[in-house]
Amino acid sequence: MPHTPPPLPDFTRWPSFPFEGEFRVKKLDDPVAVEPPRKGEGSSECHSCSAPDEAYIWVSERWRVRAMDRPTGLPMVLILESRSHLDLGDLPNLLAAELGVMTVRLERAIRSLDGVARVHVNRWGDSAEHLHLWFLARPYGRLQLRGTFLPLWDDILPPIPEAQWRENLALVAAWLAEFGGRPLAEPPRIQWQAPSSLTQLASESRVAVDGPESAEPSADAAGPAAGTAVDGAIAEPAARVDEPDDPAGRIG
Repeated sequence: MPHTPPPLPDFTRWPSFPFEGEFRVKKLDDPVAVEPPRKGEGSSECHSCSAPDEAYIWVSERWRVRAMDRPTGLPMVLILESRSHLDLGDLPNLLAAELGVMTVRLERAIRSLDGVARVHVNRWGDSAEHLHLWFLARPYGRLQLRGTFLPLWDDILPPIPEAQWRENLALVAAWLAEFGGRPLAEPPRIQWQAPSSLTQLASESRVAVDGPESAEPSADAAGPAAGTAVDGAIAEPAARVDEPDDPAGRIG
């Protein structure tokens, strides 16, 4: 008997649903008798346990916070992990109580960033045994991103600028460090080039304030100004001095 797909659920018509067009429900696989082990379960290697502190943006004695390896479509996506290899239901009372505090603290830190309206907190646990909670920041004003499909939109939207991403990571790490632990994320470095002389610096300052026509040649400038007559000939323009690098230079 041919498979007849069930009707599409109502959420495909929600404004937040990121796709449009013709769809059909995928056929559900038969259940398996024994589920495969998750990462870190049994004898399999745990990536969280083997990762050094340097792979995280903030660490403490019992908790660590890590980011994605590159910018994504949302202002911030972070993962809170316990340092000990435990699943959610295995937490002792002390860590269970601290998990609540850390969840609120990290949510506040992310929500303090410019342009963040809400922070979604998710825990699935189907891929890895080691406890990890996801924190996803929804951009302010993007009402279409509200609700269930925010993780999908994170993969669809173009990545935010790398410099902005690094700055956000440093701000969250510094916020958490106000309550203890150690921040490891650093803000982006400003790329700049010092002027070759004080004369050049003064000249560039006058140009920036008064406009190009205000920059007078210095008295000891070598050779005549560009475009003046020398023995009946026209002098070639002087070679242009490269300006300092753009400080707003552009982190997966």
